[in-house]
Amino acid sequence: MNYWLVKSEPAAYSFADLERDGHTGWTGVRNHQARNYLAQMQPGDQVLVYHSVTDKEVVGVAQVARAAYPDRTAEPSSPWVAVDLQPKLRLPRPVSLAAIKADARLQQMGLLRQSRLSVMPLQAAEFDALLELAH
Repeated sequence: MNYWLVKSEPAAYSFADLERDGHTGWTGVRNHQARNYLAQMQPGDQVLVYHSVTDKEVVGVAQVARAAYPDRTAEPSSPWVAVDLQPKLRLPRPVSLAAIKADARLQQMGLLRQSRLSVMPLQAAEFDALLELAH
């Protein structure tokens, strides 16, 4: 199993929206590196959902329900892909960007090194540390 973090503006699509819908296609990613990460996701992989722009916090855990397939929001025959995510767990306490920056275990996390990337891998230890901070 692999671990990931995806970012979404809560005004556009929040974790609450994912909970309400029960699943969603994670579409609209238009960065080549982020697309490559989406293409690596497999069913069962765990995904932390980060609310960007306004809240700047990790708010929930989702799971990959379907591996990469052509993104329906892109032009046909384009290289863009999407995956299906389903909600797994709302964190008891959101983990703020400030808390992430303050934790020595998370200093190499992609969120801090490539802050504009919307999809990124996590190490298992980073995933576990973030869940710990949420309790």
